[in-house]
Amino acid sequence: LCQGRQSRALIIVNTHFCSRDANVVFGRRRGAKREAEKLSRTLSQLNYKVKLMHNKTAREIKELYHEESCCEQGDYFLSIISSHGEQGLIMGCDTEPVKLSHIFQLLSSEKQAKLSKIPKIFFIQACRGPELDQGVLVECDGAEPEPNCFSDCLSIPPQTVIMFACSPGYVAFLNLCGSMFLQALLKVLQGEERHLPLHSLMTRINWEVALCCQARGAYEGCKEMPCFITNLLQEVWPFSA
Repeated sequence: LCQGRQSRALIIVNTHFCSRDANVVFGRRRGAKREAEKLSRTLSQLNYKVKLMHNKTAREIKELYHEESCCEQGDYFLSIISSHGEQGLIMGCDTEPVKLSHIFQLLSSEKQAKLSKIPKIFFIQACRGPELDQGVLVECDGAEPEPNCFSDCLSIPPQTVIMFACSPGYVAFLNLCGSMFLQALLKVLQGEERHLPLHSLMTRINWEVALCCQARGAYEGCKEMPCFITNLLQEVWPFSA
């Protein structure tokens, strides 16, 4: 088993994808590696014990979270996943899917009782569907939810927070400079906002991406709207000294 009581962070970034028959079916995710390395350095400066893993298969991803579930944890467990994805799934570098619900359950108190009181925080940079967000401003009192758009909520164990780069059904943008979402996270962690309670920090990231970022090139003008789900029972300050 891992030793020590330092808060832990697991970063998984997949940039190259190849199926078993050696046919590449997903594009290379340029910009993601350097972005993940910056996040690793920043979290280390914030006193996290960081494990940064590149190009892991679906099976290896599951094994990494199983290993983390057996580690002696500190005050928080944090994980950042950067990969291709679909609604409820992220892709291993072998193009095989991993259900997010499986990852969350590996770290649930049902599997490991010692994790029951530790806040588990996920930041997920991956597409959740094929739709492009054109950034249309609308006002409404309410709407019927899309089918299955809350399926991720139902699989979240207690004391867990998940922040997605985009809304259900939509794409998450990435370019040579990195992603809108993780660049906003990095900016917040390197600034004074890191001292905010977690829900306020995530709301700040929402604001940064929604109002200050838009796609360029072939997707000129398209927007992105992060969202987060939480079932924490108390305020937490995971990045504040």
